[in-house]
Amino acid sequence: MTNLELMEIYENVAVITDQMLNAAKSEDWDLLVELETHCSSHVKTLQMNDTRDELTEEMRQRKVHVIKKILADDKEIRALTEPWMAQLSQLMQSSQSSRLLTKTYGMQQSR
Repeated sequence: MTNLELMEIYENVAVITDQMLNAAKSEDWDLLVELETHCSSHVKTLQMNDTRDELTEEMRQRKVHVIKKILADDKEIRALTEPWMAQLSQLMQSSQSSRLLTKTYGMQQSR
């Protein structure tokens, strides 16, 4: 894979992370998950193909800029999703506790 092709994939990842950020801001969790799956496939492609080939200064600067944008979007996405994930975890624990209580006390009532 050429450096130009790799750069296009980096830029696609940046576009996807921007879309992910917009989905997180609008609390569209289904879209966020869908985009994350799409992004992961691009990242795997980069991991398998990105070499340490020498880049021109312009290409190196472009790559650094794109990676910084991806990381900034990722940081903001995490800031938006972590409270939601904590709330979801709490709801799941509450639901599990309710089932356990129902199972425990429901059995005693039927005796």
